[in-house]
Amino acid sequence: MRLLSRIFLLSGLALASGIASAEASSDAHDLRVMTFNVRYGEADDGINAWPQRRNLMVRVIKQEHPDIMGTQELLSPQGDYLAQHLPDYTWFGMGRNGNEINKNSNEHMGVFYDKTRLDVLESGNFWLSQTPDKPGSIGAGLLMPRMVTWAKFRDRRSGKAFYYYDTHFPYRDGEEAEATRERCAEQIRQRLAQLPGSVPVVLTGDFNTTPDSRTHASLTEVLHDARTSAPRREGQEGTFHNFTGKADRRIDWILYRGMKAEAVRTITTHDGKVYPSDHFPVVADFSW
Repeated sequence: MRLLSRIFLLSGLALASGIASAEASSDAHDLRVMTFNVRYGEADDGINAWPQRRNLMVRVIKQEHPDIMGTQELLSPQGDYLAQHLPDYTWFGMGRNGNEINKNSNEHMGVFYDKTRLDVLESGNFWLSQTPDKPGSIGAGLLMPRMVTWAKFRDRRSGKAFYYYDTHFPYRDGEEAEATRERCAEQIRQRLAQLPGSVPVVLTGDFNTTPDSRTHASLTEVLHDARTSAPRREGQEGTFHNFTGKADRRIDWILYRGMKAEAVRTITTHDGKVYPSDHFPVVADFSW
């Protein structure tokens, strides 16, 4: 009897230790970042239409609980729905055409953040064009406005400040389109060069090109790619799967400087044939 009691006691201690270890591991990061192309809510996607997948998206975000999340293709009603069902979070962003034009069908680079963890010190938007401060302006080679939503945050827990940029590059194939993406990357680089080097920076987005591209090479001259620099990588590399679950291209990136990437994972959660989006979200854990 004493032997059995001792075994149960030791087992209980081991289980408690395992739970504590898992909890400590899950909370070991200083900053958790997610990038998520959410697929615009007005698309005719059959069983993957927005009303069919929105609660799955909420569940994925709750499970990962990023401190900050950059979205692409977000329409205002989608952003409001997510915020309503994610009470720890709030979001901001301006429609790429300017909020005055078709606000509800106007793509946002919506930035969500855990308001219990982070404070916004300043924020803004700029367009990837020759007139970056003009809402809705279209740059050379672009078919529609492309933009960056940014903010400077302060982490309440550590007091650390960092800049966050979120974007969505043009999607066409071919040499001309890649040259256009390179121009977008160069404009972001010019903005980054104006930031104080002592403050960390994170850039997330759907870049619509792969890591072997000139666009990636340009950005990683001044930033690190979390997927390649983190010592721990989980999940498949590809991120765009078009609601098939099979992704052969990594076009969603988390780039950074001034911190250390500890782990990166691609989230492939689905419910049968229903996926939260046609892109897999990517999560990176950083330490200061």
